[in-house]
Amino acid sequence: MFTAKKLNFCKSEDCPASQELLDFQNGDIELDRGSAICAHLAVCEFCAAEVEFYSHYPQTHEDVEEIAEIPAPLFELAEAILKNRQTDSDSLNFLLREAEAV
Repeated sequence: MFTAKKLNFCKSEDCPASQELLDFQNGDIELDRGSAICAHLAVCEFCAAEVEFYSHYPQTHEDVEEIAEIPAPLFELAEAILKNRQTDSDSLNFLLREAEAV
């Protein structure tokens, strides 16, 4: 069942664009903007989950531009990360092992 916290798990107007988060993950961003994104990631679980997703599932700009909705694996990983912070790491570890098998 969804909790209020999960219902608010989305990007806001203050969030960096997915392309910018991809550049950040790939190290292709200016230092001052990278610092601002680091500060944002410390308080935004959604963007932190998106960057974590990109670290496990490398993307290109073309991949990000084609995605209109949140991909199911990203949503599952983000839920697992949030759950991991509240309980144990079983679901997160399962998703990571599943990704490595692919």
